[in-house]
Order: sequence, then structure tokens, then C-alpha cells
Amino acid sequence: MATRDEHPQAAPEGGGPAPGGDAGARYPRPPVSLDEAEWVWRELGVEALRTGSKPETVRLAVVAGLVRATGARYGDLLRVRVEDLDLGPAGPRPGEGSVLVRHGKHRAPRLHRVPPEVVLVLRHWMDVREELAAELEGSVPRALLLTVHHTHDNGTTVASGLPITKQGLVLSWRRFAYRTNARYGALRPPLPTRFEQVRRAWTEAGVPAPGRDVVPAADTHGTGGAGAGGS
Repeated sequence: MATRDEHPQAAPEGGGPAPGGDAGARYPRPPVSLDEAEWVWRELGVEALRTGSKPETVRLAVVAGLVRATGARYGDLLRVRVEDLDLGPAGPRPGEGSVLVRHGKHRAPRLHRVPPEVVLVLRHWMDVREELAAELEGSVPRALLLTVHHTHDNGTTVASGLPITKQGLVLSWRRFAYRTNARYGALRPPLPTRFEQVRRAWTEAGVPAPGRDVVPAADTHGTGGAGAGGS
């Protein structure tokens, strides 16, 4: 049975107020501070590399690391495929890598630098995603971001290892925000339920490198985000 977090009725992604106290805020809501956004990346980056870390945490760290490096939105990340990554030579100490991101509704391709700490998380995720897709029939999907557990999306049971949807990413961040806010209570400011407020803290501070334009090639692989994956 789907949980309330999997189908929150009171917190649609783009409109109404989320539960928990920000009902009076206007949209778009203000970004968190840069210090807060950097805390989110450090928290996820460390947790993702702990022994026994949950696949959802690793995937969230990948999302945060790539957004911090490229400024990408959810829709841009859903179009990233495995072959768009260059994680550099294998070794115990990763160097810089790169990722091709198709930005915006026009899907303008730009090649971005990926710092070593994000490369490290991405390498771990590549191992995790292979395990997630192990029970699927046929080849592993080329989309970078895959579902991490069975869930219900519009009444359909979804297996692990399928391309995730935008709503799946929305709910994944929301679960992390709820857990983190409950864990720290009054010790730190609560995280927002919309990751966009974290993304904008980085972009408005100029943290993501602009990257360089790439001449688009014929795309025969689809967008990578069109699957029916839930979360």
C-alpha cells in the first residue's frame, strides 16, 4: 500500500502550500542561504558514502552534487544518460569529470565540469544502479537516475531500476526534508519541502560553473526521463 509520503495530497509540486508551516509564502519561495545549501550537499555526500547507505540517499546525493555543479533543474537531470558522464580514469582518488546536460525546454547541450567529490558519489551510484536494475528483463536503462524501490505511481506498481519521473524526485527530496527536520528539530533551521529553493541558493551565488556549449548531435536514445518510474 502506498504511504502518505508517496501520494501527498496537500502538497502539489508547483502550487499549494506544503504541510509544515509555510502556507503564507508566495511562489516562487525564497532560496535558502548558501550556507544552508552547502550543508545539504555535505550531509548527503557524507551519508551516501557510508557503509550500508540507502540507495535513495545515494541518488539524492547525486542530484544535489550535479545541481550544485551545473545548476540543472529536475527536468534537465532526467535527460542525463549514463553515456553523458565522463568520470575519468578509475582509481582510489578520483579527479575531475564532466557531464553533458541538456538545459531547459530547448534542451541546449552544455558540457559541465564535475568536481572530484561529486565524481566519487557518482561512481558509487553507478554500482548501486546496476544492482537496482539486476532483476529487470533486458538491458539496464540508459537514464542516469533510476527508481530505488517498489512504489505506487498513479496506481501502478513500479519496479526498482526504471527511469524515475520528476514527481519521484519531488517526493524523494520531500521525504529527506521531513526526516532531517524531525531529526534535528530546533537545532537548525528546517529544510524546505521544495528542492528548488536549495538549487536557487547555488545558482544565485554563482556556484555552478557555466560550462560550454556543445553542438547537438542526433538524439536516438530519447530523453531518459520518460519512463514510468515512481521513486
